[in-house]
Amino acid sequence: MSLPLDPHDLRAQFPALRRTVDGQPAVFFDGPGGTQSPERVIDALSGYLRRGSSNHGGPFLTSRETDAASDAARAAMRDLLNARRPEEIIFGQNMTSLTFSLSRAISRTWQPGDEIIVTRIDHDANIAPWLLAAEDRGATVRWLDFRPEDCTLALDTLPALLTPRTRLVAVNYASNAVGTISDVRRVVELAHATGALVYVDAVHYAPHGVIDVQTLDCDFLACSVYKFFGPHTGVAYGKYELLDSLTAYKVRPASDEPPGKWETGTQSFESLCGVAEAVEYLASVGGPAGSRRERLVRGMEAIRAYEATLSEHFLRGATRIPGLRVYGITDVENLAGRTPTFAVSLAGRTPEAVATYLGERGFFVWHGNYYALAAMERLGQEPEGLVRIGFVHYNTTEEIDRLFAALAELAGRDL
Repeated sequence: MSLPLDPHDLRAQFPALRRTVDGQPAVFFDGPGGTQSPERVIDALSGYLRRGSSNHGGPFLTSRETDAASDAARAAMRDLLNARRPEEIIFGQNMTSLTFSLSRAISRTWQPGDEIIVTRIDHDANIAPWLLAAEDRGATVRWLDFRPEDCTLALDTLPALLTPRTRLVAVNYASNAVGTISDVRRVVELAHATGALVYVDAVHYAPHGVIDVQTLDCDFLACSVYKFFGPHTGVAYGKYELLDSLTAYKVRPASDEPPGKWETGTQSFESLCGVAEAVEYLASVGGPAGSRRERLVRGMEAIRAYEATLSEHFLRGATRIPGLRVYGITDVENLAGRTPTFAVSLAGRTPEAVATYLGERGFFVWHGNYYALAAMERLGQEPEGLVRIGFVHYNTTEEIDRLFAALAELAGRDL
């Protein structure tokens, strides 16, 4: 059973939430593009630099402190993802860079005529690297579609796409555009039955729910810490035996063992300090008792339950705004199938005009395709895209009500 979550108590930990626009509190509904950080994360980054920084691997104090900071970040991410060992955690510039690196290594094992599967609902960071790798290796690309009416993945068509020559399935855990949560465990079961690997993009899902790579049994999973209240650092998980056996593109003096063989150049060690504290923050939401993993599970379950109330509040209120259309799952009885991220359109207004109008009034929302290019093309919304309104657990129903007032005012204005 999840703990009750009080967003007002937690909001006090986020200094950015104190900003104002024309005397009114700023409303951060841009979480799908990047979240704000609590004070403890900010202090961790600045504290590392203030104490004196150094590269890792040296026989002196600041270097040993850097090694300890890196180890702490890796252990924290192991607990967040429930990896079997810390060596299964790789850090990098961002999820996109890590996916390009891993796709290059994985595709070395492909032969002409092999096949891969990507989905039309994914962020392009989990599509383009695989398309390029397939082109380089002469592999065939198959597409898993989604249903435009509710933006759910057409998993019933996946068995027909899988063949003995399928080498990899790339799928997101949740859509960064429309919020749909994918049945990743089912994808893994089907893919593994044919011998294919599964690469999961969990960037959008990570701030919204529990991740357990052992239960999912996925082969790889990637996320970005700035999407769950930390710094701009990418993280990739891979099963150790795969990370160990695959050939990494690296400089020759670098380690030949995971994770070092996969981490190119010098990491942002100050950011790794922030990574550890971002995970500690999420664990703190789960209360003081138990192991960090146990606290993380309770904390993420509490976040999930609270965010469902935000989703229901938004979906019920959206029906009262003339001309407002919400894409994706709109059934309040099926909130378990989505995150609190909503792509919307307003009749007679361009997405850019809506986002600009709201931005001038202190509501921070995105417009366009948010790199979910294939999804917007499938929905017939390219090139303008849609408006994206996304909530995380520091948002409130009061903020949503303010948004409704602004949208109603815009909808009622003469064109």
